[in-house]
Amino acid sequence: MSQAPLSVSARGIAAGVAAMAGIVALSNYLVQFPINDWLTWGAFSYPVAFLVTDLTNRTLGPRAARRVIYAGFALAVVLSLWLADPRIAVASGSAFLVAQLLDVAVFNRLRAGLWWRAPLVSSVLGSAVDTALFWSIAFAGTGLPWQTWALGDFAVKLAMTALMLVPFRLLMPALPAVFEREKAA
Repeated sequence: MSQAPLSVSARGIAAGVAAMAGIVALSNYLVQFPINDWLTWGAFSYPVAFLVTDLTNRTLGPRAARRVIYAGFALAVVLSLWLADPRIAVASGSAFLVAQLLDVAVFNRLRAGLWWRAPLVSSVLGSAVDTALFWSIAFAGTGLPWQTWALGDFAVKLAMTALMLVPFRLLMPALPAVFEREKAA
């Protein structure tokens, strides 16, 4: 007896969860390595998490995007506890959950507008919240230059948000628009 193949939605959610867990775990590892007083390596990898959330939201809808966030959050925290300092794992999990859920809500409200508006606005707002929460929880009181790292991190997140519009636009038509088809039916 053969099993039925996973639905497009289940495959999309599984792919999103795997990508999200990997991105967050990698970012939590890389944030421990400063480039200078303004930047750590994690600033370059974490913004890809917003791309995953926005593509999931666009193709499968906000409910699926939230499922990816919750499952990705759980896996990422476990991996982060193994790869990074516990304080970084807690800060990352807290900031991630709040910022990504905000991203989904804002994206969904703007989804019907111009193709670039929803991912741009939701990612910028999510990045601002993520930056404020993560850096203050992870590094306040440590004596490290976390305020300048936060500013540098946010500047890179803004640049990466603009850059992530390119893969968003290229991947959008290639991914199945299940949510849009279900909504029309």
